[in-house]
Amino acid sequence: MSTTTTLAKRILWGLMIGVAAAVATLGIGQLHPPALVLMQKFSGAVLDPFGQIFLRMLFFVVIPLVFTSLASGVTQLGRLDRLGPLAGRTFALFFANMAIAVAIGLVLMNTLQPGHHLDDAARTQLMAEYGNKAQQAISREATRPGMSLATLVEMFMPRNLFGAVAGSSRDALGEVLPLILFAILVGAAATQLPGKQRKRVQMALDTVTDLMTRIVGFALQLAPLAVPAMIYSVIVKVGVDVLLALSVFVVGCTAALALHLFGTMSLWIRFLARRSPREYFRQIRSLLIAAFSTSSSNACLPASLAVAHDELKLAPSTAGFVLPLGATMNMSGTALFEGCVVLFVAQAFGVELGLAHQAILMLLAVLSAVAVAGIPGGSLPLIAGLLATFGIPPEGIGIVIGVDRILDMARTTVNVGSDIVTATVVDQQLRERFAAAP
Repeated sequence: MSTTTTLAKRILWGLMIGVAAAVATLGIGQLHPPALVLMQKFSGAVLDPFGQIFLRMLFFVVIPLVFTSLASGVTQLGRLDRLGPLAGRTFALFFANMAIAVAIGLVLMNTLQPGHHLDDAARTQLMAEYGNKAQQAISREATRPGMSLATLVEMFMPRNLFGAVAGSSRDALGEVLPLILFAILVGAAATQLPGKQRKRVQMALDTVTDLMTRIVGFALQLAPLAVPAMIYSVIVKVGVDVLLALSVFVVGCTAALALHLFGTMSLWIRFLARRSPREYFRQIRSLLIAAFSTSSSNACLPASLAVAHDELKLAPSTAGFVLPLGATMNMSGTALFEGCVVLFVAQAFGVELGLAHQAILMLLAVLSAVAVAGIPGGSLPLIAGLLATFGIPPEGIGIVIGVDRILDMARTTVNVGSDIVTATVVDQQLRERFAAAP
């Protein structure tokens, strides 16, 4: 049994123990409320900081790993004319992946009509409890500039690259989009160097990547303990009352996410990647567990690259190009969630969104998902903006904030799973293309 498989089983057991302990705590809390209050305080004071140690170790390596893996992936192409087919297939699959995901989410929300199951008392209680957090999300959305060509240029090409990448505060992850563009430019320039110089650049980039991967290995040793700590804290804080009030929405959204990951992606694996879905998901299960527990596409990038290399045997140039881009841009789970939330809140407030409005919502959800930071809770400000766009009170986001953390774990799993599937499909298509080339 490989070390990766053993670690995955330990993390999975930890996850199940954390869930079981949290459910037991909620049960005890129904009989003796002070016990639940005590464990909620313990979670905030002890378990959350311990989980953050695990997450911060992963965040430490995100910026250097995105740069070196992406620049290395482009450099390994050897010829600049190979970048076009790789980029073209990657972005086409990203868009198709997100559009299909949003369509699945909207169909299920229209079928289940979860907003009509939420009574006035439950809506008022949720808004009162989470109204402050909703206002914070609205405030963050208000500071974002409107989308335009000038905004796109600023997003990808700030005047101060290192200032943008470093971030505005020690609590925020730096902007990744400018780093991605710079890494592609560095890799493209490296392909134009003479053979020996290009190899030296390649070796330097790969050395940094290996160093970052070893740091990830240190973090993963904490995972079997950090994962149950984090999931226990989430469930204990959310509480059974919020879950019951939003049960139809949570079940519908989770079902849509599962259908996209294990349905749509299974079809892609079978017919586009020419692989067995059952065997494929067995190979990437450690990655899916990591995604569920961290709620961060960026934090899972090191694990994605490791699985692509060790388990799936993808070409380093393909994995190094697709996966860093996917961690920032290929947010199918987030796009699906955004569409579901907007439709759910619209139903709860009695706002009718017809077929034309939902078609526009699908497009906007895809576009806004690309702008979501690959960190926990990164989609909330954008959802507030989408609600305002369709004349729905933005404060309505307060209805779902109570269960956002749990659904964030589920949609991150879909985001990361879709990234690795897209990389596999692109790898298979490029192998077939170059094998058929004279």
